[in-house]
Amino acid sequence: MNLRRKAWAYWHLIRSGMIGLMLPHRYLGMARILRAYGPHATTGFALAANRRPHGVGLVDERGSLTWREIQQRADALAVGLRALSEKPPQSVAILCRNHRGFVDAFLATSRLGVPGLLLNTGFSAPQLADVLEREGASLIVYDEEFAGLVEEARTRIPGLTEVLSWVGDDPATATRSIPTAEQLIDAHQGQRPARVRPGKVVLLTSGTTGTPKGANRSGGGPEELAAMLERIPWRAGRTVVVAAPTFHAWGFGQLVIGATMANTVVLRRKFDPAATLALADQHHATGLAVVPVMLERIMELPADVLDTVSLRDLRFVTASGSRMRGEAVIAFMDRFGDTVYNSYNATEAGQISVASPADLRHASDTAGRPVRGTTVRLVDDDGQDVSAGEVGRIVVRGASEFDGYTSGDTKASVDGWMVSGDVGRMDSEGRLYVVGRDDDMIVSGGENVFPIEVERTIGMLPGVREVAVIGVDDDAFGQRLAAYVVRSSPEAIDTEGVRSHVKSQLAGYKVPRDVVFLDELPRNAAGKVVTRDLPGVSA
Repeated sequence: MNLRRKAWAYWHLIRSGMIGLMLPHRYLGMARILRAYGPHATTGFALAANRRPHGVGLVDERGSLTWREIQQRADALAVGLRALSEKPPQSVAILCRNHRGFVDAFLATSRLGVPGLLLNTGFSAPQLADVLEREGASLIVYDEEFAGLVEEARTRIPGLTEVLSWVGDDPATATRSIPTAEQLIDAHQGQRPARVRPGKVVLLTSGTTGTPKGANRSGGGPEELAAMLERIPWRAGRTVVVAAPTFHAWGFGQLVIGATMANTVVLRRKFDPAATLALADQHHATGLAVVPVMLERIMELPADVLDTVSLRDLRFVTASGSRMRGEAVIAFMDRFGDTVYNSYNATEAGQISVASPADLRHASDTAGRPVRGTTVRLVDDDGQDVSAGEVGRIVVRGASEFDGYTSGDTKASVDGWMVSGDVGRMDSEGRLYVVGRDDDMIVSGGENVFPIEVERTIGMLPGVREVAVIGVDDDAFGQRLAAYVVRSSPEAIDTEGVRSHVKSQLAGYKVPRDVVFLDELPRNAAGKVVTRDLPGVSA
């Protein structure tokens, strides 16, 4: 980072309060931590414990923990995990919902110097076993509710060591032979593991159309953090509710930023729209981190429920992970103020762009403008830049480094620019619009069609709660569009109403021939639609 970039980055760190007035020994502690940890996901937790040791760092359904207690629990659990077997684990898998046990396991694993694999809580038993086998996990920390899933993995992975994280209140659980994280923490309280280089965090891609991949990423340091702070009003020492699943790249990133800012991070194991609003109101949260479908579910609450909260302290709602429904975004801002920031990220590339409330007021479907330090290009199949308004492949170059997939593969690139896998367009004012996945485009009767455009059109219809549009095989045209629609009521809209609306807005070849009404769309735990689970349509 050159001198000008460094000055810019530190100005935003100071402005946010992350770097503020402290006693001299706190500055020395900060320097030691940065030297020991470097740009790692655990660095922020150590910095928060140095700055606010007695401040409340985490709140969940079991109460609160100070930043010092969080560090002490992680030390004790690391010692306990290491004592479970003669050899250090090859990697540690973490299958936990949003609670202190997730934080305990992630920090403790890093202290062992081995990879920590963050697992999707929506996995089926075969998916879980496949990922554990592929990633070479020899130890798994999991919530008791997932015991049935782990049972199948146990039969395929001999010698798999297990530790229970969140355990229910059933007294019979205490007699089980599987140790719990709390037991290990209690048994090794006050002990610290040998100092090693922090282990990597392995994030899984969404896997909505195929098998999730394990992605290794290195942090971009102060420049990447400053780029986010420039756009979104995070402030040190405040409170943030992280409702987005912490195993997912987005929710995990929000957890890490919250720690880095020494915020009090409020977690709840399972998302509930009314409960999430109540938590934000009760704790006077200045920030709320969600995935888009959560914002939609919040705005579907009855008016009398929404009226029970003021969210008067709320300064930002950050969302990412899938397309945001424009009407939900505008409805939220109309009620609670212009606080919604839509981030366009990739597991492999980190934060790419941010849409401010003003951007979303201008165009509710925009992904905003690239963050400082990240450059976005739109290119054609030959790698040449396309003109403003034209659709092209999104390629990025930024501060965050992608260390490749755990399989040894890496992301495709164009002349050194990472291919995001999405296609989009840029308007004349530099706002990015994501049109769809590169591999989502279908060719129907010789015409190129991106299903997301049709999704957005159908989604604007009154009575449509949510919609997914995909390409299916067709004997005559090669492929055709099929729309899967969730209605607010059976009387709200019919097949012809959907098709005629699309025809009035778009070209005839973009009208879906098939309209299938569902009670709900299949989604993974991160809120993304799992297209492979949509019912098939015959050719």
